[in-house]
Amino acid sequence: MILLGLTGSIGMGKSTTAQMFADEGAVVWNADEAVHRLYSPGGGAVEPVGEAFPGVVIDGAVDRTRLAEALGRDDAAFKRLEAIVHPLVAAGRAGELAEAAERGVKLAVLDIPLLFEGSGQKSFHAVVVVTASPEVQAERVLSRPGMTRERFEAILERQVPDAEKRKLADFIVETDRGLEAARDQVKAIVAAVLDPDWVSPRS
Repeated sequence: MILLGLTGSIGMGKSTTAQMFADEGAVVWNADEAVHRLYSPGGGAVEPVGEAFPGVVIDGAVDRTRLAEALGRDDAAFKRLEAIVHPLVAAGRAGELAEAAERGVKLAVLDIPLLFEGSGQKSFHAVVVVTASPEVQAERVLSRPGMTRERFEAILERQVPDAEKRKLADFIVETDRGLEAARDQVKAIVAAVLDPDWVSPRS
């Protein structure tokens, strides 16, 4: 089974691109959704996160707003949270991929927003970066409810710059040229990696 890492900065159109890969028959695993499940009632992260950050668990679930307040801009707090959540996410991902492989799935796309910020890029056959112009990115993000320029810039500070992501990418999908153009790029990537003669650039 071919494993593609899919990443991109906020507002680049990564979720839409992930759906395009699903439309082409790929199994898509989403890191944000995995964390959401872990934070929900009965999720594996609720108890340990509640112990590490008192007051963030409400009605049996991790309240993301309170957690964000507890984290603030404290790098040590972020690392404590990652030490709790990352192993749980990795275990869940491994289980889902094993099940997909047993079903004979040929292509799995792992949607990971902070792929380059972590150390997981080595576990993929290739990495796809979703990108758009800075102007389009800002327009998309600032149109979201509750988003401010200050918050947007704070998020960007924690992410590898788009230009650097492009350099590290094996494939690029540009989403500022229309949906059909992006879909054509996705189809070309799927055709390339499923070609029997394709050789992973990371092997």
